[in-house]
Amino acid sequence: MSRTSLSSTGESAWSPLRHTTFRWLWFASIASNIGSWMHEVGAGWLMTSLSSNPLHVALIQVAGSLPMFFLALPAGALADIIDKRRYLLFTQLWMALVALVLAVLSLSGLIGVSSLLLLTLALGVGTALMMPAWTALTPELVDKSDLSAAIALSGVGINVSRAIGPALAGILVSLVGPWLTFALNAVSFFGVIVVLLRWTRQAQEPLLPAERFFGAMRVGWRYARSSKPLQAVLLRALAFFLFASAGTAMLPLIVRQALHASAAGYGLLLGCVGVGAVSGAMLLPRLRDAVARDHLVAGASVIYAFTLFALAFVHQLYALVPVMLLSGAAWITVLSSLQVSAQTSVPAWVRARALSVYILVFFGGTAAGGFLWGSVASHLSIATALAMAGGGLLLGVLLTLRVALPETNVDDLAPSLHWPAPLLSEDTSPERGPVMVSVEYDIAPERAADFLRCMAELEQMRRRNGALSWGLMQDSGDPRRWLEFFFDESWLEHLRHHQRVTRGELKIEAAVRRFQTAGIEIRIRHYLKGESGAEGRAAAGRPQPPDLG
Repeated sequence: MSRTSLSSTGESAWSPLRHTTFRWLWFASIASNIGSWMHEVGAGWLMTSLSSNPLHVALIQVAGSLPMFFLALPAGALADIIDKRRYLLFTQLWMALVALVLAVLSLSGLIGVSSLLLLTLALGVGTALMMPAWTALTPELVDKSDLSAAIALSGVGINVSRAIGPALAGILVSLVGPWLTFALNAVSFFGVIVVLLRWTRQAQEPLLPAERFFGAMRVGWRYARSSKPLQAVLLRALAFFLFASAGTAMLPLIVRQALHASAAGYGLLLGCVGVGAVSGAMLLPRLRDAVARDHLVAGASVIYAFTLFALAFVHQLYALVPVMLLSGAAWITVLSSLQVSAQTSVPAWVRARALSVYILVFFGGTAAGGFLWGSVASHLSIATALAMAGGGLLLGVLLTLRVALPETNVDDLAPSLHWPAPLLSEDTSPERGPVMVSVEYDIAPERAADFLRCMAELEQMRRRNGALSWGLMQDSGDPRRWLEFFFDESWLEHLRHHQRVTRGELKIEAAVRRFQTAGIEIRIRHYLKGESGAEGRAAAGRPQPPDLG
């Protein structure tokens, strides 16, 4: 995707709202996120009342984030193979119920450190199950031309709620108590539920049966291991969130112990983060036109590092207001840039699973950072933990400067469907496997070194699209003959492999095929695992792909 694909005009930035379902879900999600931010303030402040141990306070963030580490990939697999609408309805109802239980226990005075952490963990489970499906839903709701703007607009919605929710929660906690923030959070989920119930999802009828759950997880994990663009996003995300999480984890204790302020002061600072994030999101289209995405992430990370230093050494509430405004702008710049890169670098067939790996790194880094910096603060001091986190964030920027974020054209991710359908005898089950595919090349010896370099990229393509294993062999008697082979789990999985190759990957195959000796066809064969003692048997027919050279 070009940096200029999202215009800096207000019309382009808000154009996704012309899509009815996206518009109403956007408004409903703002209301729901206001409730979630109110919960965060209520839970963080309630924990400071139950325990003064920095580790206990940091564990609130850990409990909310940790389920992502274990559930993100399974949730992504589910989101790719079942109806997203029904799945999201279930997760919203689950979180509303947990928030209601938390409100009742808090109001009755039965809440303790363990029960607060357990219920926060349960809410984190709901978030972990919801997020891959929710994130992957956007391309279904808007046109391709509006996708980048829709992703950015979703970030704006989150941070509008981040500006309103904490400030409102700070007032309510001061006047009534944390229980009301939990109760309002429970109510906030029902706006999303109503919109989802009214939405008639136009899902495309699949040509092949749905993937099985564990198979879908394995394929998603193989994709993430073999996709260099996605890996670049994951590395940059880990380098930021592992250290940036110190600020949000320590903020309740900073307000209570260093600033000696009330819950209203805590809400004020969190509200400033939200205001800063909204302001930053409004400036992002212009910044993207002027600055490369890699430089945006690096610059915003440096700014956020200095806000951590300010939190460590500035102990006056109103002096921290501009600091928190700046931290919000830096946070949304990094978060939006990474999310756009992740969304637009993966094809539709694996989008929820790939995004679940990104979410896993996001929340895993946040949870690990919360635990790490909470432990450092417990043994040393809050200021020391924040200063170390700021230094670590600067080091992370230096170490990842050469890791380029992907900017992929959306059309390149569309299925190419250029492989001819292989033939299978009528008496053979589509579930039979594994399947071995062999591709025979004739390469002049003087071109072999360049051929091998291109084959390395082709290997990555085969693996991320579902191949269990891959290999390349040279004929011992004829050095011109090379045999590529790869295995798919079953004949059905091989047919899915056909549908996964994208238009952008055509150039990878074309780069390999240009080394083929002119006038000699590339020979492709399909083999199935032998049955009833048979040594092996080739699938009927040997279709040849079109010449892409």
